[in-house]
Amino acid sequence: MAQQLLKKKLALSSNYAVAYAVKALDVDVIAAYPITPQTHVVEKLSEFAANGEINAEMIHVESEHSALSAVIGASAAGARVFTATASQGLALMHEVLHIASGMRLPIVMSIATRALSAPISIWNDYSDVMNARDTGWVIYFTSSAQETHDTVIQAYRVAENPNVHLPVMVAYDGYIMSHTVEPVEVVEKEDALRYAPKKVTWPRLDPDNPVTMGTITSPDWYYEFKYQQVMAMREALKAAEEADRVFGEMFGRNYGVAEGFMLEDAEVALITMGAFANTAKVAAVEARKQGVKAGVLRLRLYRPFPKEKIVEMLSNVSAVGVVDKAISFGAPVEGPVFNEVAGAFYSSDHRPVLASFIAGIGQRTVLVDDFVSMFKKLQEYAKTGRGPGESIYVGVRA
Repeated sequence: MAQQLLKKKLALSSNYAVAYAVKALDVDVIAAYPITPQTHVVEKLSEFAANGEINAEMIHVESEHSALSAVIGASAAGARVFTATASQGLALMHEVLHIASGMRLPIVMSIATRALSAPISIWNDYSDVMNARDTGWVIYFTSSAQETHDTVIQAYRVAENPNVHLPVMVAYDGYIMSHTVEPVEVVEKEDALRYAPKKVTWPRLDPDNPVTMGTITSPDWYYEFKYQQVMAMREALKAAEEADRVFGEMFGRNYGVAEGFMLEDAEVALITMGAFANTAKVAAVEARKQGVKAGVLRLRLYRPFPKEKIVEMLSNVSAVGVVDKAISFGAPVEGPVFNEVAGAFYSSDHRPVLASFIAGIGQRTVLVDDFVSMFKKLQEYAKTGRGPGESIYVGVRA
């Protein structure tokens, strides 16, 4: 089937890769407020709208809070919607993130990840998305412009799945990916809509059949609404796996919920997300030249957290390090993803030595040699059978 598709390659940043995906999906309503480093996404969509290349209502709002509120209203009316943001914009949306997921609306939003203030940083880390990890959104982290393009398309199939009906974030590294140009095979509208057909599968506002959405709920029922979100998130894992499998069958590219690199015989492994994974892979090759059997697991789907897949992929590894690009202040170990990986192994029969590495905060440079050093530390921990017990801050001037 993949050979029968319309194929066109363009040189695109991840920002533009998102815009071309949204264009292909024939989105009805886009609400936007500019913020660095996301602005190019909605600028490109505005250009498409002005040129008549998309038939979408572009709503220019006064804040990110309003942007998400606008697409909530449109989605509740049955429209296919999109918005994008980053950093303080995502933080300003925080109240509304819970409303979008609680109302079970299939909104898709891209995040060009950026550090949160203060002090003000326009540079990259994952503190913005980690701040939103418990809002009930499905969350992807991508590692290339091509994958970002493809994942936005997959996100609509997941969000609109009748067993899911949850909003989806597609996150990618600000600047590192948002402003880096790569060759991208663009999915055309005809093919995108065959993969993710436009069909209202979720409850919507209808004047002929009036309903109230998001109304005040007493203690008699609020708990049940939250549990329905729990069950929907569990279904989202199956939906994400299915969406990725079908995408691979149609387009010849798929990514899995997690990607393994040189894990078959690895004795130590690093878990990474986003653009870090590309550097970590180079470092794994270098570490093997220096006598360390290193491997990499790139976590692509962060919510729902694919714990069984992670444990399965690392079942033969003696020591596992998690490289976090955010800090969970005051936690027993300050790496947010580390704590979830630890929870995954806690409930499994395999108990590797675990280590938390925090790196790249505020886009502090992390080199191949830094990752090689992490692999070597893991080799030492594997020999002693004991991890560091606290997060190791890579590259900080202490």
